[in-house]
Amino acid sequence: MNTLLLTGFEPFDQDPINPSWEVARRLDGVQLRDDLRIVARQLPCAFATAPGSLAQLLAEHRPQMVIALGLASGRPDLSIERVAINLHDARIPDNLGQQPIDTPVAPDGPAAYFSTLPVKAMVKALREAAIPASVSHTAGTFVCNQVFYLLQHSLAGTGIRSGFIHVPCLPAPTTPHPTMALATQVEGLRIAALAAWETAVDVVESGGQVS
Repeated sequence: MNTLLLTGFEPFDQDPINPSWEVARRLDGVQLRDDLRIVARQLPCAFATAPGSLAQLLAEHRPQMVIALGLASGRPDLSIERVAINLHDARIPDNLGQQPIDTPVAPDGPAAYFSTLPVKAMVKALREAAIPASVSHTAGTFVCNQVFYLLQHSLAGTGIRSGFIHVPCLPAPTTPHPTMALATQVEGLRIAALAAWETAVDVVESGGQVS
């Protein structure tokens, strides 16, 4: 049995829930195919502890594919991230009160890593299912980007494909941001994960956005 490790973050910035974890935990144990099962685990939203937690999960579950999820308030769709950069530049403190600014994720690492997932095929599959999706070329400079960068850094050269997806806010009476229903996000991640697993070579078509 192959394992697809799916991670989401704990709540942060005084929010009671984090959609990335709400989506991930509903897919824990889901059998995507006869030979593929999802294992979902939560990561801390803290620069100091997220790296160790990620490393522990990779060592414990030895996955054949990894998709990390995070919240992107203000985005209206499922954003399949393409690039992780070697930079911390936090606009707010993390859950431990740390706010690194203009520091590297990995001092000896390259400037950036690309996702090794078939990002455009994943977007295509989502759009064909009428679920809003796009390729994004910025994963930010908060803990989401840190985890994305370290994931690619850890798995570089292993042949294990990995990447990051930002999800939008969930519907709530007071949110000023675009939202997407939880059931739609869960189904979208199931479709995206299956497309990632079953696509060996990404499709070639124009697409993507800066934010």
